[in-house]
Amino acid sequence: MNLLRVRVQRPWRLAAEAFALLIAAAVAFPLYWMVLSAFRPAGEIASDRPRPWTLSPSLDSFRRVFGQQEFGRYFANSLIVAGAVVAASAVIAFLAATAVARFRFRFRTTLLIMFLVAQTVPVEALTIPLFFLMRDAGQLNTLGSLILPHIALSLPFAIWMLRGFVKAVPQALEEAAYLDGASCGRFLWQILFPLVLPGLVATSVFSFISAWNDFLFAKSFIISDTSQSTLPMALLVFYKPDEPDWGGVMAASTVMTIPVLVFFVLVQRRLVSRLGGAVKD
Repeated sequence: MNLLRVRVQRPWRLAAEAFALLIAAAVAFPLYWMVLSAFRPAGEIASDRPRPWTLSPSLDSFRRVFGQQEFGRYFANSLIVAGAVVAASAVIAFLAATAVARFRFRFRTTLLIMFLVAQTVPVEALTIPLFFLMRDAGQLNTLGSLILPHIALSLPFAIWMLRGFVKAVPQALEEAAYLDGASCGRFLWQILFPLVLPGLVATSVFSFISAWNDFLFAKSFIISDTSQSTLPMALLVFYKPDEPDWGGVMAASTVMTIPVLVFFVLVQRRLVSRLGGAVKD
């Protein structure tokens, strides 16, 4: 009977695996084409008959990218912005999620609903109000005009997600820590913080990707001081309306993708870990 059941279920399992591989290939194909175009010589990129391979890979596009005088500065600015957004949003979201999950106060439910509503507002609709806000605060043409909006935009999602992780920690664990003489700060950072670390990692990935790939704010808030521009703005150097350098665009995009992949590889073990089972009531 069990053998018959395995034989019946196996075709469905193979079909599901084949469908998953098909979806993965469809998602990965644009990345493959981007990397392929970055290594193609100029003649193949401009060809009317593109092929999904190249027999003469070239590094000319990467040489043009790294030959740009400001490319290193743009790269460093992107690292500063993304790193500051990840660090600040993680700390603020952790403290706010703890307050929302552990303490009862007026308008707590209203505050949580506002977090959800904030996620529904398009970023494009906030660009002009944020521009005037950054102008009045004297932050235009500075990295602060990119860091502050991204922190504000990443906090609602991070707080809402971390709230579930904080609530999953048994109240008895907190009471036991206080009985053993632990202070509120010690419980917060030495006990609670490691337990919600998987959630922090997940929200950090979201914050890093959104800040790293941002083009709208960088184009809107960095007006005249190009030394404060970030890496997505470097793509404009290779895009010319009359004769765009698609090889340079693809090479720069490939370079932009590498830090995201490295960051994900560094945190993926924490990302897939689970809180369930770590603490028992």
